[in-house]
Amino acid sequence: MLRSSLIAICFLFSLTIARGQDNVGLRLFGLSIHPHSEAENAAIMPLRLDPQAYLVQNLGAILSYEKAIYRDIFTSKLALALYSDCAARLGGFIHIGLRGRVFKVGQHSLYGGLGPTLIFRRNWLELEGYKDQKLFKGAKGDCFQYLFLWYGGEFDYRYQINQRLDAVVSLIPGYPDLISLSIGINYRL
Repeated sequence: MLRSSLIAICFLFSLTIARGQDNVGLRLFGLSIHPHSEAENAAIMPLRLDPQAYLVQNLGAILSYEKAIYRDIFTSKLALALYSDCAARLGGFIHIGLRGRVFKVGQHSLYGGLGPTLIFRRNWLELEGYKDQKLFKGAKGDCFQYLFLWYGGEFDYRYQINQRLDAVVSLIPGYPDLISLSIGINYRL
């Protein structure tokens, strides 16, 4: 599994050799949405906005680097995130993937992407009252738990402020378990 992951990462990085326009992004985490609630673990989520934990505040940031493969229509992307997860513990992810522009109308555009993602968090198994949903790997004595997804992705709505700067709203669709929202900027180098 690790070997396959490294091969995929090397392949995706090799795609970034093509000429194109690079950009860096910074997004601030803000909100996690649990479409079917998180009622069974709501008690361990101190920043929940409702009793069933449909909405939970997350504080943190995502730093990204995007390399154009074909203009700004097809790109590769590397994203690193650190944030306070739903239980107000350290969490984060590392993502590398391919992106494509879905549409562009004037200053408005939508991008979608897909690629492998490694998600990690401080171990929830040590939290009193936590009901394990068996999504994350890791034993009770481990410092961190992790989840590896081959298909992690996002949608970015971008509003072009000027030739170099876009305002961005990102949605990470982990349906049915989680949908994350963040806002930020992209700066074209």
